[in-house]
Amino acid sequence: MTSDNGSSGSSGTLRVAAAQVNTNVGDIDGNARLIEKWIGLSQDQGADLVAFPELTITGYPPEDLVLYDNFIAANKAALNRIASSVGDIVAVVGFVDSEETPTGTKLFNAAAVLHNRKVITTYRKIHLPNYGVFDERRYFTPGSECPVLSINGIKVGINICEDIWQQIGPSEVQCANGAQIIVNLNSSPYESGKQGDRVNIVTDLSRRNRVYTLYTNQIGGQDELVFDGGSMLAGPDGELLGTSPRFDESLLVADIDAASMESSRLQHQAFAISEEELDAIGQPSAIDMTVASSPKRPKLQDLSIHRLGRHDAVYRALVLGTRDYLKKTGFKKVAVAVSGGIDSAIVTAIAVDAIGAENVVGVAMPSRYSSPGSITDAEDLCSRLGVELWNIPIEPGHSASEEMLADVFQGTEPGLSEENTQSRVRGNLMMSIANKFGWLILTTGNKSEMATGYATLYGDMAGAYAVIKDVPKTLVYELCEHRNQRGPGSPIPIAIIDKPPSAELRPDQLDEDSLPPYDQLDRVIHMYIEERMSPDLIIQNEQTLCKDGTSETVIRRIIRLIDINEYKRRQSPPGPKITGLAFGKDRRLPIASGWQK
Repeated sequence: MTSDNGSSGSSGTLRVAAAQVNTNVGDIDGNARLIEKWIGLSQDQGADLVAFPELTITGYPPEDLVLYDNFIAANKAALNRIASSVGDIVAVVGFVDSEETPTGTKLFNAAAVLHNRKVITTYRKIHLPNYGVFDERRYFTPGSECPVLSINGIKVGINICEDIWQQIGPSEVQCANGAQIIVNLNSSPYESGKQGDRVNIVTDLSRRNRVYTLYTNQIGGQDELVFDGGSMLAGPDGELLGTSPRFDESLLVADIDAASMESSRLQHQAFAISEEELDAIGQPSAIDMTVASSPKRPKLQDLSIHRLGRHDAVYRALVLGTRDYLKKTGFKKVAVAVSGGIDSAIVTAIAVDAIGAENVVGVAMPSRYSSPGSITDAEDLCSRLGVELWNIPIEPGHSASEEMLADVFQGTEPGLSEENTQSRVRGNLMMSIANKFGWLILTTGNKSEMATGYATLYGDMAGAYAVIKDVPKTLVYELCEHRNQRGPGSPIPIAIIDKPPSAELRPDQLDEDSLPPYDQLDRVIHMYIEERMSPDLIIQNEQTLCKDGTSETVIRRIIRLIDINEYKRRQSPPGPKITGLAFGKDRRLPIASGWQK
């Protein structure tokens, strides 16, 4: 593999590009223009082949849009328009293919190979994921062919995302039929730590088959999902040769000298694969193509491997998810209920980093129970971030609500209902502001609160986008520290980070009055939600591994809180997924359930 060859592809070198782009689900015309733009940028770099992400034309995931015939027709028409503009470059573009059968229309998650103003061939995804946030079997039929392109004598196999997550898959069929390069199209959503898994999958594929692997992934936010890119190229010895920057649109370009690795590849066989195994995956097909490379191509920069720390990656995912949710839904400005607490502080900082301080309004709504420190902390936060702060005391609305309910509540003890009235007054005010000015409300509840129901339905849960919905409370603190370290300055006051968390809905209230310490709580939530461990196994795990004495009673209480608050989570706004299992599409449990653990 070289990154400085200026010669043409006819010498046994193929210049390949991975176009890491940000598509918009349903914006077929906009996505088509984006594809054409990046084909042009690839041609400027002298690329012979450019690969785009999975379902580039429709955006990913298109969900039930694919069930409308006019949507499928529009995506096919866009593919033909793109093909008509493609000259001496091979473009591999994701789209939804369809086929009429006696029993109805079959849909396919497909990749079209475009060259010389034609659709040369189509690959249909064979392995359809149906777990976590993926439900492709709801929409698509598996493909059955594994084409191998011969581009100027260099053989290239095309496949899509999940196809390479199988130990024996379409890549093995293609390599058994001479493929020297595997090109894999992806729309792989972000979760913390996943990039390392992707690198392992791609490099292992290259090593066991002695091939180059070009992995293209998209970036951008789409409802609850954030795509982080991380496109990469791996070499035939299993080495990672280069990656694209994460969370940014970019073009990864490299020259692959396939001839130099052919002799060692022919002598290598990682493990025996029977003809029956290969036939069960898909049938090979061969397509010959000639690409007229430019006689003098620009010299390429050396490839780089881009790495991000855990907190930096999480923070960038939250910023990108927030920015794209606003952009793709057409909102320009947001409001955040700024309480002087740590959750609203990190949400405000993320909003500022996503769309600029001029497009963020903080709203302080102090009650009779708000401490003076909370009010000054909210002011300090907004001052540091350059955010306009509105101060709207809720005492008039709170008192009016108490007065209206006095007769029907007469003779009862004050409790949770009276506390939550304050939150619902605040939620009503925030929604009134949103309606009046056409803004979007960002809610501030974290994953720990969403798990246990420590949030008020129609109160602080009222809003359009839940920025930290999948961020545990302990991670909220870590992200605040990280944001202060990033600079410039320290936008989140230390007083906010240091003070004990409180909803301030009654005198001297602290979260730990009704919840375990957050380090214990978040550990149990992680085991129950993300690891899917039973209560008994969690209890056993705690006794074996933990030294803080988390009791069986506390563990069962946490799990009970998680179970009974499913109804609240169903009514919460979407928010970006950053953990291995988020509330939403990731986790689908019945609200009415008689299952006892």
